[in-house]
Amino acid sequence: MAKFDENKKKEIVERAIEALKKIYDPEIPINIYDLGLIYGINVDDEGVVTVTMTLTAMGCPVATELPYFVYENLVSALPEAKEVYVDVVYDPPWNPTKMTEDGRRMFIEIYGYDIVEQWKRRMGQNQ
Repeated sequence: MAKFDENKKKEIVERAIEALKKIYDPEIPINIYDLGLIYGINVDDEGVVTVTMTLTAMGCPVATELPYFVYENLVSALPEAKEVYVDVVYDPPWNPTKMTEDGRRMFIEIYGYDIVEQWKRRMGQNQ
């Protein structure tokens, strides 16, 4: 079987991100990538794709469905992947600082305030 070179891996990661940006959190109308729920996307030399993700809270009502949606979307978007795995972790726990800059802007547009700054103040983080 042909090995996946660094360029191929990079292309797969980029397409995975595009696919993940089509999946939205049901409670916060921002896609899961920009919301910061995706901690990592790895493609190994054999084409196995592993996504490490979290949820906004351990008691998230879609704790079983959301990882399944991630898996299904990635399998569709990445037909050349040998396997796709979705690893859900809770450490480190999600917080608003995990959002991308786009996610942060989306949150401000939707809700009218900067959740990241509020969270940092509440947690005593100055920046």
